[in-house]
Amino acid sequence: MNMGRITFYEERNFQGRSYDCTSDCSDMSSYLSRCQSCRVESGCWMVYERNNYMGNQYFLKRGEYSDFTQHFGMSDSIRSCRMIPMYRGNYRMRIYERESFGGQMHEMMDDCESIMDRYRMSSCMSCNVMEGHWLMYEQPHFRGKMMYMRPGEYRNFSMGGMSGMKFLSMKRIMESWF
Repeated sequence: MNMGRITFYEERNFQGRSYDCTSDCSDMSSYLSRCQSCRVESGCWMVYERNNYMGNQYFLKRGEYSDFTQHFGMSDSIRSCRMIPMYRGNYRMRIYERESFGGQMHEMMDDCESIMDRYRMSSCMSCNVMEGHWLMYEQPHFRGKMMYMRPGEYRNFSMGGMSGMKFLSMKRIMESWF
């Protein structure tokens, strides 16, 4: 069983009221008026700018994050979080050039810094995660906005009300990160 623990603070530099979390939380407003810093004691987490796992999302592993504005360029604060389960198996994902599994398809089993360089694909707009947990990035070399993908079919990508997102690099969330 994967046990994670993260402590959120209302103010920067671990100040103000705090909230300890050991599982997914879709709305932190009942615990904190805002969240501007945190400590990840164990596990890996995705944190979101809006309730219900919406808006921009950020990957956090063990460590201290004293100011979300400084670390991630966030405009406000964290509103929800999701614990990423530790995974020890194979990694496998099919990426598609277009929405609804259209266009070129390639199967991946490892990290990809640039789908343009590796597969000559202009974008990835849908995927089928068959094994493992992945981070997808909107720019090559694991930069830009990211999205957490767990096993399942993703006919299109939407983030914070934006649909039609495309991704250009992918990274496995590995056991060593925990």
